Amino acid sequence: MRILSTLTLAAAALAVSGAAFAATPDAPAGVKNIVIVHGAFTDGSGWRAVHDILIHKGYNVRIVQQPMTTLAEDVAATNNAVIGQTGPVVLVGHGYGGSVITEAGARPKVKALVYVAAFQPDVGESVNQLAGSMPKLTDGVQKTIDGHYYFDPAKYGTDYAGDLVSNRTDFMAVSQVPATVADFASAPFTVAWHNKPTYGIVATDDRVINPDLQRWMYKRAGSKVTEVKASHAIEISQPEAVAKVIEEAALHAK
Repeated sequence: MRILSTLTLAAAALAVSGAAFAATPDAPAGVKNIVIVHGAFTDGSGWRAVHDILIHKGYNVRIVQQPMTTLAEDVAATNNAVIGQTGPVVLVGHGYGGSVITEAGARPKVKALVYVAAFQPDVGESVNQLAGSMPKLTDGVQKTIDGHYYFDPAKYGTDYAGDLVSNRTDFMAVSQVPATVADFASAPFTVAWHNKPTYGIVATDDRVINPDLQRWMYKRAGSKVTEVKASHAIEISQPEAVAKVIEEAALHAK
């Protein structure tokens, strides 16, 4: 009986080991490294679902927690993340993060850029300039006396993330990462989308960045556009749709 019990345990251990080995995803075709830059009024934790989808398909994913102090420092943090990858990279930016990847994407390792409900500036264009070029759909963005922008917590659940449940948006509102005035006033000196393939996701119910502005910027850059019915918090409410575009960019990048 003792021998049988030992054999049974050994077989079970082998089965568990085999299952774990089988669960390891095959390396995907194309670019395998994904670096993601979050937007303003949130942080990288909102990308958890997209991260999980991608890593279970074999991608190596890095989320940049940029300081949100100046565009130059946010670009530097992103550059460090790109440099740390082995091999080529697809760079993803959400909201204000689009400005960051526009400049950081100039690094040779970056083979494609994905703009997720994001600003896509040209040389000399700031977030403030682009946001002011079309009608604003919310007055939720407020400025503190010490030179930071934040999103009005009372409007976060309706205007920032209208397709998420209130218990989630209530926490996001009080844990948001403010952006400095310098962040929104700075403009990139180098624009990667001039000579690299880009993909743009329009969040059609976005009230933070006017969807028409997203369409205009993506068209100007010649980006491949996907429209998704979602709020500005699209990476949380529609992670499958976002991950699908990132995968497409990785598959076709050269």
